[in-house]
Amino acid sequence: MIVFENVSKSFWTGKQRKVILERASFRVELGHSLGILAPNGTGKTTIINMMAGLEKPDEGDIRRSSRVSFPLGFMGGVVSKHSARENARFIARLYGLDPDYVEAFSRWLTGIAEYFDQPVGTYSSGMRARFTFSLLLALEFDIYLIDEGMPSTTDVEFNRKAGSILRDRLRDSTVVVVSHQPATIEKFCNRAAVLRDGQLYQFDTLEEAKRLYDYQS
Repeated sequence: MIVFENVSKSFWTGKQRKVILERASFRVELGHSLGILAPNGTGKTTIINMMAGLEKPDEGDIRRSSRVSFPLGFMGGVVSKHSARENARFIARLYGLDPDYVEAFSRWLTGIAEYFDQPVGTYSSGMRARFTFSLLLALEFDIYLIDEGMPSTTDVEFNRKAGSILRDRLRDSTVVVVSHQPATIEKFCNRAAVLRDGQLYQFDTLEEAKRLYDYQS
């Protein structure tokens, strides 16, 4: 699970301090996928990054007792001057997996042919999104993190293959998705939370969360 205990996080915008969380406590338990509703600009990506360990809280404690993914679409750890093949093998070693398997899986899923052996820095945004998505799916996690601001791809064949694999993974995994649209949450979760005034209010149903979210909006 992921546990936030008295977590505070804020940023200085140049004019005022923007509070994301203020001594907030909540948990994400295995088997209970969670959607987080919040308007744009309120810190959804920051919360996801803290869950992944990419950002630290100003105060409080964040504990992870499960295998937590990096956010879908996250490019950290991918070196632009190296090829997709080199990056895939490096990531595999980082997670203690077979480099041959991760390379072969990523090469098959991305479908970018000879570009797989060229520097990632030469890729289009769509190709980079396909590559990072393939790395996420090559690894297996207990909790998958999805940010609505993640890069997207317009490649129909990739979307079909990747979507099918992701659906299979999520049958046995837990997902946390952040969005400003209830319809996005509904695709992944039947329970949700609302980010409001520095606190995360969790509800047993999406409908209950939507009522508070609509009132807040």
